[in-house]
Amino acid sequence: AVAAAMRLGAVLGALRPALPLLLGLSLGCSLSLLRASWSHGAAEERCLASGRPAPPARGAPPEAAEGGPGPGYEDFRPRIVPYYRDPNKPYKKVLRTRYIQTELGFHERLFVAVLTSKATMNTLAVAVNKTVAHHFPRLLYFTGLRSAKVPHGMVLVAHGDERPIWLMYETMNYIHQHFGSDYDWFYIMQDDTYAQAEQVKALVTHLSINQDVYLGRAEEFIGGDEQARYCHGGFGYLLSRSLLLKLHPHLDSCRNEILSVRPDEWLGRCIIDFLGITCVSQLQGQHYHTYELAKNTEPEKEEEEEFQGALAVHPVSDMTLMYRLHKQFSRIQLNRAYQEIQDLQMQIRNLTALTPAGEAGVTWPVGINAPFLPKSRFEVINWDYFTEQHLFACPDGSPKCELSGASKADVGEIIESALEQLNLRYQPLLRFSKRQLLNGYRRFDPTRGMEYTLDLLLEAVTQKGHSHVLAKRVSLVRPLSKVEIIPMPYVTEATRVQLVLPLTVQDLDYVANFLDMFAMNTLDTHDNALLTLLFVYHPYDAQRVGQVDVFAGVKAMVGELEKRYSEVKIPWISVKTEVPSQVKLMDIVSKKHPVDTLFFLASVWTEINMEFLNRCRMNTISNWQVFFPVHFQEFNPALVYRGEQTASSSTDFLRDGHFDRHSFAEACFYNSDYMTARTKLAANILDRDEVLESMEVFDVFLHYSGLHLFRAVEPGLVQKYTLRSCNPRLSEELYHRCVLSNLEGLASRSHLAMALFEQEQANST
Repeated sequence: AVAAAMRLGAVLGALRPALPLLLGLSLGCSLSLLRASWSHGAAEERCLASGRPAPPARGAPPEAAEGGPGPGYEDFRPRIVPYYRDPNKPYKKVLRTRYIQTELGFHERLFVAVLTSKATMNTLAVAVNKTVAHHFPRLLYFTGLRSAKVPHGMVLVAHGDERPIWLMYETMNYIHQHFGSDYDWFYIMQDDTYAQAEQVKALVTHLSINQDVYLGRAEEFIGGDEQARYCHGGFGYLLSRSLLLKLHPHLDSCRNEILSVRPDEWLGRCIIDFLGITCVSQLQGQHYHTYELAKNTEPEKEEEEEFQGALAVHPVSDMTLMYRLHKQFSRIQLNRAYQEIQDLQMQIRNLTALTPAGEAGVTWPVGINAPFLPKSRFEVINWDYFTEQHLFACPDGSPKCELSGASKADVGEIIESALEQLNLRYQPLLRFSKRQLLNGYRRFDPTRGMEYTLDLLLEAVTQKGHSHVLAKRVSLVRPLSKVEIIPMPYVTEATRVQLVLPLTVQDLDYVANFLDMFAMNTLDTHDNALLTLLFVYHPYDAQRVGQVDVFAGVKAMVGELEKRYSEVKIPWISVKTEVPSQVKLMDIVSKKHPVDTLFFLASVWTEINMEFLNRCRMNTISNWQVFFPVHFQEFNPALVYRGEQTASSSTDFLRDGHFDRHSFAEACFYNSDYMTARTKLAANILDRDEVLESMEVFDVFLHYSGLHLFRAVEPGLVQKYTLRSCNPRLSEELYHRCVLSNLEGLASRSHLAMALFEQEQANST
């Protein structure tokens, strides 16, 4: 017995470290079994004895007989359209939708329709277009005229019948057919209605799209049911997408069966009779406030809360009254914004006092980001000095230039704002007037905006008329406003790129490398890109081309490429000139290609790759934008490495060079845009061809086109170091830019300093 007890004690001693693990496993298994039994029991309880499904929970959407959503329910969650491939059909590349919101089933929020007529199209409709149209995402005008002359800047839909009921019927049909699947809300108004666009947009953001909505100013039918209401058309009304989809099948019946003089009554009766939905002025806690204008109303004197809170005002009798209403409501909105800013600043001050930093943590201005704090001397943002006449930090690098254009307007506005703020703070005790701007400083802080420091010589006048001249320093900030996304036309990466490579005799040593890179990165990868060579002959070489062709070697290389890639043809064009002007050469190429050609004007030192070609396609938009990339120029390896091994890592190759902002040799643009700008240039210079020698393609687009010029650094466009020959026959500006490009491309300041130091050390020894 003693031996058995000793053995049991030894076994328990061995198992003691594992006891917590065993207890945990047993407890986990027990809980999992209990959970499984509970889940099984709950599933059984959901089945009734009769076999019918359990009634839905209160507030849940109606279910169909099969268990899915019923016909009146629409699931508004994003959905992904599945891809199905038919095994019986040959494989084709999957074409994705243009925008991700289309693939996910998203809709735009608000569409606005304005009903106009022959008498008011050129008056009230124009006033609506100039005041509130640009605040709405999409706005169209509808009229019954057959061949109406459309005022500038308006999108007009003419139905060809001026009967009011017919116009409303055709308008609802048109909206359903063209925009019914694209928008969630539809706002219908007349051109004698002033609507606060921002308030209407805010209203639809607070309403659920999963309901049938007929919202506006509810009016009773004359001699009709007391419970039924229609929305008055003069004050505008809001329809949901679900209501429009349900209403559309009944529009023909409404047109044939319902008789009415007013189109808004006709539409209201149609919605009530076939859908059973009446107009409401309040829904989901949101109120549709309106205001009816009396005759000879002065908008500037209206101070009623009903007027200031109105979403729509009616009737507006003329254009002047529309503009006055817009001015008054803009002033009201601006005052509200200023008051809200003051309230927020007060709250920030009160809350900051409770933080560990205390009142010292309050930044100036209150609510604006604190100034950028540099971590090293290389991150310090420089201040630019200016006076009322001159700027001492010029865009072209010169030390002093005349203050003009936007910079002059900016300085004038800042000085006026400084005087206004000083007078607001010190009046009525003192009144300030400017004598002179002594010193001005400004800098752009990317974290907060443009900062200004002004030293002003002021004359201060007291209430008793005494004056005194004093100097005062003021600081101002023009903060960055709300960031907006600029809509851009849609482009794809499937566009064919036509490379144009001008070649001179000085470029012959680099052609082989260019063609090798072109073949490896475009021909081998089957990229949608073509190449055209432009041989620029000097007149002397052109005369001897029958005996000695300086470009014979290049032509042989092209022949080898065409043999290697049988489907590829590389054409060339021969030009004879002493001054290879970029514009003159581009004129020749432009005439030999279609107008929809996307050109990439390259240089012989450019290493073509697919990454850059795709950015060329995406950044160049026909009739909208041209792209001038800033290539990365590697430094002279003899100065940078001084015999050491060059950097082989692909992550640090951008360290031993710089982006050459003096070079405009590379450009991406469409032939149609170039031809348009070139036509304007020809009309301006009147056949003075010598002017073309002082211009580049960049200058043509800059001065003679209204397109966006996108100039950005391009890390995918890397050029090896080479000392380029600058043609002295070009203009002084172009020659100077070429020389600067060569000088700045030698090495960085630290590399040059080290080279000078080593040279001095060698000379001293």
